[in-house]
Amino acid sequence: MTSDRLSAAKSIAREAGAMALDFFRDISALDIKSKGAQDMVSNADLEVETFVRARIADQFPDDGIVGEEHENVASQSGWTWVIDPIDGTANFVRGIPQWCVILACVHQDKTRIGVIFEPSTQEMFWGSEGEGAFVNDTKLAVARTEGLHDGSVGIGMNGRVETHMAAAVIAILSEKGGIFFRNASGGLMLAYVAAGRLIGYSEPHMNAWDCLAGQLLIAEAGGRVEVQSATDMLEHGGRVVAGSPDIFDELLAMSEVAYKT
Repeated sequence: MTSDRLSAAKSIAREAGAMALDFFRDISALDIKSKGAQDMVSNADLEVETFVRARIADQFPDDGIVGEEHENVASQSGWTWVIDPIDGTANFVRGIPQWCVILACVHQDKTRIGVIFEPSTQEMFWGSEGEGAFVNDTKLAVARTEGLHDGSVGIGMNGRVETHMAAAVIAILSEKGGIFFRNASGGLMLAYVAAGRLIGYSEPHMNAWDCLAGQLLIAEAGGRVEVQSATDMLEHGGRVVAGSPDIFDELLAMSEVAYKT
């Protein structure tokens, strides 16, 4: 059952990415609305998610669906798909080619499948529980580092949390000789941790559709991820801290301090 859904997730993500890329090539024609500070939605987001939902419903009609832009569908099979049709919409609508399609599958309170597809580079990050993580056909492994000074840490921020939190964690990171990276797509930054391009990632709150796939990929690539209930993340979202085993404990401790200030 997992292999069937993984194969479908990769295919659906690639199709959805091609559809989104067509919109991206004609961004002047997009209908863009604001949902809040730095939180936008376009007709591309809505139409791509509708497409993904239709594909899932056709192939797995009893599966549930949780997505960013449309109402949830209850699961009858015990499997739930988690969708972000375009993660990094702020980039997408400004013509910045750093955005992705994210699909995850949850079963029995755990994320079993994760797919993150970046159409602009044609990189497909994918994996399933216990089977490793890959980018296209290359197996992924997180970075091995000598400390926070030995690589870049992705830092996420959004309008749902107090603005000083990101500044606080960046300040602590800087004091330790580290540098931060941000590209306005939490999903891509998590994929980059799994690929060893970033050594870690921290954000005070993420929604499930932004992070579940990436967290699975990091774990399958040999990284460490703050343990959470997938079901609880679906309902409420939560803090996300993940990274190389070499720096995870320090990054978690930093995040706990910064996000309480």
